[in-house]
Amino acid sequence: MDEEITIIDTNTRNEKIKNFFIKNKNFIFIIFSVILFLLIGYYSFEELKKNNKIKLANQFNSISIDFKNDEKQKVIKKLTSIINKKDDTYSPLALYFLIDQNLIEDKNEVNKLFDIVINKISLENEIKNLIIYKKALYNSDFVDENELIKILKPIINSESVWKSHSLYLIGEYFYSKNEKQKAKEFFYQIISLSNANTDIKLDSQKRINRDLSE
Repeated sequence: MDEEITIIDTNTRNEKIKNFFIKNKNFIFIIFSVILFLLIGYYSFEELKKNNKIKLANQFNSISIDFKNDEKQKVIKKLTSIINKKDDTYSPLALYFLIDQNLIEDKNEVNKLFDIVINKISLENEIKNLIIYKKALYNSDFVDENELIKILKPIINSESVWKSHSLYLIGEYFYSKNEKQKAKEFFYQIISLSNANTDIKLDSQKRINRDLSE
């Protein structure tokens, strides 16, 4: 008897499932179609990203190899184009190449390119902080103290591994201006950091003992 009841329950359940699929076949078809479309779209997008990355890599390598033979403006145009692609790998590399080779004299133009890389590209936090630090380093010879601190503020207010580098840059900036008390304050901040770079911490202590001990 129990066996017969179990068979009946199973048949009833199967019939309900069958009826559900028959009744909702259009809806189920739409759902599966949407899922399939999303999967195809996702993998197509990833493949496109991969191909674009390879294309940018080839472009950047070609520029690096042919740099000495190409016209300056031509190189600038090509590298700027790569930066505007907003790629997380090759846009920063293109910017570094422009700066290292002193290709653009207009500092405002360079800062605009820095801002594209920093603000318009999805980067890992520490990579972004490194680029912010490089922007500050680039600007440190011609901006005032407020502008320098403003650039470095996102790093200074964080626990970034680049925090000690940033504080040291500001300390050296004030030291070069003969503002020794301000310089000392930033060097002391470095010494008190638990995650400060070992070499920078040592250099800060030396700077205090040797040049700021009065």
